[in-house]
Amino acid sequence: MKKIIALILVMTCVLALAACGSKAPAETTAAPETTAAPETTAAPETTAAPETTAAPETEPEVQVMTYAEYAAADLDTLVCVETYVQAHQSWWDGKITCYTQDEDGAYFLYNMACAEEDAEKLVPGTKIRVTGYKSEWAGEVEITDATFEILEGSFVAEPLDVTELLGTDDLIAHQNQKVSFKGMTVEASKDADGNEVAFLYSWDGSGSHDSNSDLYFNVSVNGQTYNFCVESYLCGNDTDVYAAVEALNVGDVIDLEGFLYWYEGVNPHITAVTAAN
Repeated sequence: MKKIIALILVMTCVLALAACGSKAPAETTAAPETTAAPETTAAPETTAAPETTAAPETEPEVQVMTYAEYAAADLDTLVCVETYVQAHQSWWDGKITCYTQDEDGAYFLYNMACAEEDAEKLVPGTKIRVTGYKSEWAGEVEITDATFEILEGSFVAEPLDVTELLGTDDLIAHQNQKVSFKGMTVEASKDADGNEVAFLYSWDGSGSHDSNSDLYFNVSVNGQTYNFCVESYLCGNDTDVYAAVEALNVGDVIDLEGFLYWYEGVNPHITAVTAAN
């Protein structure tokens, strides 16, 4: 009996051991999935350095000059002056020609850039700052390729009597100024037909009143004769001075006012003619 029991116990142990040996092992934890190395990001494309833009060309800076500095400046150099309008010719196509002056000297501004609405502001006495190039044409010193701005201030020049300076080297020092001539005698001119007349329409007599031609006439003082002009863009055929010259007779003695313009010598632009006192 004990043997049977012992045998049963032995068999039970064998079966138990067999069962233990056949039992599946505990689930192994799978090795973590390996994370692929991150894709390398290609280096960003290099941005080309921006093209350098050339600095825009600008006018060289120039300081405001006195009249003496302007007079001493070389021709064809950039100049800047502050001056006062005394008169101007007709505006045309964005340009205007002005006769200007300060207390020390005068400036002729030829074909200065000007909007039409600004031309109406350039009344006698108006102060302007002008920048342009000092130039010369046939003896006339002028400022060309100019621009301007209007400033505060006013000055109207009184005519300077230069009668006694006619025929002297000192006269040109007053070029472009408002001047007067006293006791001038009208001398004959020759028209296109060879006739003696007191004045000519255009320099050679080829013009007319209706075409608003410049007027040219000869006057003398101290034994010398000079040719004066009524510039029609300044004083046209509807002005008093134009009519006064048309009424001249050879031998008349007259006083004149105008601007001391130069063309191969003194050739004033006359703005007033009256009988001499």
